[in-house]
Amino acid sequence: MSPRERYDDIVDAITAWHTDCRGSKVFGMPCVKRSGRVVFGLSRTGMVFKLTDPAAHARALSVPGADLFDPSGQGKPFRQWVVVPPEQADEWEPLAAEAVAQVHGRSDPREEQMSD
Repeated sequence: MSPRERYDDIVDAITAWHTDCRGSKVFGMPCVKRSGRVVFGLSRTGMVFKLTDPAAHARALSVPGADLFDPSGQGKPFRQWVVVPPEQADEWEPLAAEAVAQVHGRSDPREEQMSD
């Protein structure tokens, strides 16, 4: 299964279970928004998750190949966002569920442009 197919399956499951979630796009990146805020998406390097809970964030960063998400590629990562590579796609669904379950406010001014 391709990374996009895996992502699409996860989006279908999440949006079926959570009526406040919907598929969308932000800056051309497919994503899921919960109540208007981006909670996860699919970048060129893997699936990205906004994890506001420090323990969940640390668990995600412990996945082999995971790193902070730096959409600009200029060494300015979003501190609450973790990108998990396609080689670890088995981790994507639990992390997506975790991202949806968390409280999402705007804590990094650069992230404001990723939300409605």
